[in-house]
Amino acid sequence: MKVILRENIDNLGKIGDVVKVSEGYARNFLLPRKLVYLADEQNIKSLEHHQRALARKREKNTKDATELATKLEAYSVTIRCKVGENDKLFGSVTAADIAAALAKGGYVIDKRQVQIDDPIKQAGVATVKVKLSPEISAQVKVWVVGDNA
Repeated sequence: MKVILRENIDNLGKIGDVVKVSEGYARNFLLPRKLVYLADEQNIKSLEHHQRALARKREKNTKDATELATKLEAYSVTIRCKVGENDKLFGSVTAADIAAALAKGGYVIDKRQVQIDDPIKQAGVATVKVKLSPEISAQVKVWVVGDNA
């Protein structure tokens, strides 16, 4: 019996795979737990349509992320903080601070997308990675300046 997987199942396949299993396994285990669909013509056509739609959506998101990455590469952020001796900050610049500064510049970035390797605790210039999608990221320059500057 051929079925279409609704979830990833160990030793069987990934979501959307069409696999052949025994009738008893499908009828008694997979179908009651709603882990699979029967692989009839209608369900296969629906799966193909769904996969095409997902591919178009992924392609559009990749294109948008690439455009945003090129814009962010050319953009720099200035953050003002209180500084003490030797240009050391009182506290540190966080991902939320950088996301808020980017939002002021018109770029809507979630703070979880901003990846800081080491906390920024000194005034100066730092390069921060902004992950826009799993495969696309941008490097943004962050200028940290003192309040009295």
